[in-house]
Amino acid sequence: MASENNVTTESYFPDGMPLPAPMPDGLDAPFWEGARSHTLLVQRCNPCGTFQFGPEWICHKCRSNDIGWARCSGRGKIYAFERVWHPVHKALRDKGPYLVALVELPDVGNVRMVGNLLGDPQQDVAIGDAVEVVWEDHQDVTLVQWRRLPVK
Repeated sequence: MASENNVTTESYFPDGMPLPAPMPDGLDAPFWEGARSHTLLVQRCNPCGTFQFGPEWICHKCRSNDIGWARCSGRGKIYAFERVWHPVHKALRDKGPYLVALVELPDVGNVRMVGNLLGDPQQDVAIGDAVEVVWEDHQDVTLVQWRRLPVK
């Protein structure tokens, strides 16, 4: 689980940019509730044990609808990334470049999760770099961001 040092007070999202939010059908509510308490959760099928993310109503492996949630360490590795030079949302017009990463989480079946990679947008990034979750608290929602860990 991430420590309290993994909380950023800076908002990555500029004014005018809508924040991600839970879906109205409640499917992803446990994920957002976990994020609010700085716990990273992914779905886990109770009968077959398969992990999955994003949230779905049924297991993508055995088709069971008996789905639970499992805690993740919040540490992973970069599976892919992109340095965005031309943001598509007008609120990000002056924010480029920025880094978006697809993070693989080995302790929960290598499921992958997308997020912003914090820090210098010009930093050297490589596939396989170790990352950890960083929580970005807002009034109504906590966002999952990522930060590269130092190379040992």
